[in-house]
Formats: sequence, C-alpha cells, structure tokens
Amino acid sequence: MATLLIRGGRVIDPSQGIDRVADVRVADGRIAGIGPVAGFAPAADETIDASGLIVTPGLIDMHVHLREPGREEDETIASGTRAALAGGFTSVACIPNTEPPIDTQAAVEFIHQKAARADNCNVFVVGCVSRNREGKELAEIGQLVEAGAVAFSDDGAPVYDAELMRRAFEYCSMFDKPILAHEEVLELSRGGVMHEGLVSLALGLGGMPAAAEEVMIGRDTALAESTGGRLHVMHVSTAGGVALIRGAKSRGVRVTAEACPHHFTLTDESLRTFDANCKMSPPLRTAADVEGIICGIADGTIDCIATDHAPHAREKKMLELDRAPFGILGLETAIGLSVTRLVVPGRIGWPRLVEAMSTLPARVLGLDRGTLRTGSIADITVIDPDRSWKVDVRAFQSKSVNSPFDGWTLRGRAVATIVGGRVKYRLPGN
Repeated sequence: MATLLIRGGRVIDPSQGIDRVADVRVADGRIAGIGPVAGFAPAADETIDASGLIVTPGLIDMHVHLREPGREEDETIASGTRAALAGGFTSVACIPNTEPPIDTQAAVEFIHQKAARADNCNVFVVGCVSRNREGKELAEIGQLVEAGAVAFSDDGAPVYDAELMRRAFEYCSMFDKPILAHEEVLELSRGGVMHEGLVSLALGLGGMPAAAEEVMIGRDTALAESTGGRLHVMHVSTAGGVALIRGAKSRGVRVTAEACPHHFTLTDESLRTFDANCKMSPPLRTAADVEGIICGIADGTIDCIATDHAPHAREKKMLELDRAPFGILGLETAIGLSVTRLVVPGRIGWPRLVEAMSTLPARVLGLDRGTLRTGSIADITVIDPDRSWKVDVRAFQSKSVNSPFDGWTLRGRAVATIVGGRVKYRLPGN
C-alpha cells in the first residue's frame, strides 16, 4: 500500500469537530487515521512537513465553468482542473452551459472521460434542468442522474417558466438532487452591464437592479417550499437576497446558498475604470451588499463559498464594456481572497472557512468528500495561512487571464493538493 504522512499540521475537519495539531496518515488512497504529533511511526513512502500549516479536507468548488465542449479557447477540462489544483481544490462541479449543453447521458460521460484523461482533480457534473437550456421542457433528469449528474442547473440563465421550475423540483426530489438556481428576472436586468445605482447613473451604463435577483429568489424559495424540493441559490450578491434566504431557512425551506469571493471583496465602484474584468453576472454591488454577504457567510445563512470560475479568452474581455462577456476567473485566487477578506479581519474563523469550502459543498451535492474521517477518500488540502503572495495572472494554470485581482497582494495559499492519496500539486519551492 502506498502511504503518505502529513506531519505536525493544524488539522481542521468540521465534519468531525476536529481542530488541533496532529499527524494525518494516508494508506492506499484513504485516510488511515489522525493522531497526536509523532503518534504514527514515521516510516511512509512520502512525508509532508505541515508544521505551521493548516491541513483540511480537500476543498470543493461547486460552481465552475470548464467551457469544454465548445469554447476550448477559453478553458479546457485539463487546464481548468490544473487551475483547481493550484487553487487548492481537490474537486469541482462543472456547470452545464457548454456548447452543446450537458443535457444527455453522452454529454455527462464525455466530461467524465475527459476528466479521467486529464487526471488532475475530481470533476462532478451538473446537468441541465431543461433541454438545451432553453427553458421549454425538462431534460431527462433520471437518465442524467444514472449517468452521474450530482445536481441540476441552467446557470447562465434562470429557469424562467415557473411551472417548469415547479416540475423540476418535483422530479429532482425523487433523486434527492438539488437545483442550482441562477436567480434573475430578465425583464429587470435586460441591457444592463453593472449594478443599477449611483455609479451606473454617473457612468451612463445600463443597470441590473438588486430586485432582479431578489424577486426570483422569492419565487424559487416559494416553489421549493410548496414542493419540498431542494433549492441552492447560486452566487448571491445582494443583502436583500441574504435576508430572503435567511427567512426561508427559518420557515424550514430546503434551501442552501453560495457566495463568491468577488462579491464579498469588490463593489460597483470598480467599474469606474471601465475594466471588463470587473463585469460579471450577477454584478458587483454596493458596500452595503458586500457587508450583507459577509454577515450571511458568518451566520451560516450562506452555506458555501464557490468561485463561479468563468474564463474568457483575452480578446473577448478587450471589447468595449457593453460588448464584453460577463465573468472572471476564481479558482486560483479563492483561498487568498477568502482569507484576506474574511479570516484576517476576524469576520469568520478557519473552521467556518473550511466548512464553507469543503464540508458543506460536499453535503449539498451529496458527495463522499469533505471529511478526513478514517476510511474516507484521501482528498486533502494543505494551506499556508500566513503566506503573503502577489497575484500574477501570467503564472495562472488557467488558459485565460480575466481577473481583476492581478497585482493584488493576498494572504493564505494552498501549498499542497492531494487527490485520492496522491500529491497532485506542490507550490514551487515547497
């Protein structure tokens, strides 16, 4: 059996309530045990000295656009999963707005085959709610589940027909799968390129009001409540949206939610530079919304942190702001932004961050990951919490460079990413 020993790190595993300095031993791809420092015999095929580092269950990003098939100029499964490893993620869930969309068994199998060939991190597939993401008729939910789909979404667009969404909740409930919802009322946001507010007014740019997101969150929480379905609200960006989710949870609605690092880091003021790398959907909003998002993460209203990693080839983001596509990279800056904005200022502690980036994403998607329990698959992330580093998009593993954080100095970085007991990534110099 191949063995790995991770020695002397601060082991944080919310699934077991563990937060202590310990050794972690891996054998044949699974966790063999967690014990006191030097509690295991030192002999192992490979040893990682984790003194001063944090050892966590492998991080899981449940919202990633890998672009393949159809837009390989932006990203491929191979390049996207390399970026995930560099960001400390052992697993990603890929969103189905590819070309063609992931709405058939064959499409799910294609993703699995390409991911296996790349042999980087784990790739879990999110299938389409509707055929061809057109919002007219349901995709073959049962067949997609049989092929391995872990959740369903038409992300990039909302499921606009309320009756179709109601039936989707009912069908997905048969398989206990969540619907990952992009919440947007298109009539309110149509033509917008940024948050509707004082900044958009000053810049003369079309706005996307907070109400466009909040009205749809209200609709979908009501549908989830009436059907008993599982709703997961993607990329929450408004304080009002957080309040709606908090209220739905208090009523017992089966709703979870995620927030992205850019939505608790940047505001609509960033668009004053007309930098298309700051253009995303939902858009960057106000300082009050940022505070609402952070409070939602801190009190657990927002369960997970996900990146909405959305790569675009350089030439696409060089277009005028109103013509450039929405979206930014996220995989390789997620830990640094989350530590810098949430942990260092004391808004949340490390156990809550690990829960939001590993334990709860696994629970939402029903994955046998997000834990260091003995016998579990040995997906592990080792993080240097004090590492100060400068973002350099030219060094990214992603094919694209569309990040507004280029040149920023962040704190906290993955130094080793272990998938199935194999060290798949080591930060150069470590």
